[in-house]
Amino acid sequence: MTPGQPAPDFDAFDQHGNRHRLADYRGRWLALYFYPRDDTPGCTKQACSIRDGRADLAAHGLTVLGVSAQGSAAHRAFADKFALDFPLLVDDGQRIARRYGALGSGPAGLLRRWLGAYRRISVLIDPEGRIAHVIERPDVSRHADELLGLLPPA
Repeated sequence: MTPGQPAPDFDAFDQHGNRHRLADYRGRWLALYFYPRDDTPGCTKQACSIRDGRADLAAHGLTVLGVSAQGSAAHRAFADKFALDFPLLVDDGQRIARRYGALGSGPAGLLRRWLGAYRRISVLIDPEGRIAHVIERPDVSRHADELLGLLPPA
């Protein structure tokens, strides 16, 4: 993923069965954050950071979508347990992760594919549908603030 290049297309359903496509977000800022697994310590901190910062993110025009390899039932349970009020996409066949580099490469990438545990990365997409920033190692406790720091002033 290189800033300036077009964001890879995606089409997926969230934990409630709602469909999300890249084209749905044209004209708005979008962050796709890839996380290893639902309801694990680091993933919970990251999701709660986004939940707690959601009002500020929305005020800056940013929508955030979480992406991991678990199914809708696991996503719903995770979202319900921690009152997560944003979509968690079901990435059937790891298609989105492959397009966005969330599986990585080499032996570690093969292991991630087999385990269904993504690399923790976030991709900020601008309103024109281009990659604006890639956060290779998000700070799970401050992820909402990281994203805010990359957006233009509201």
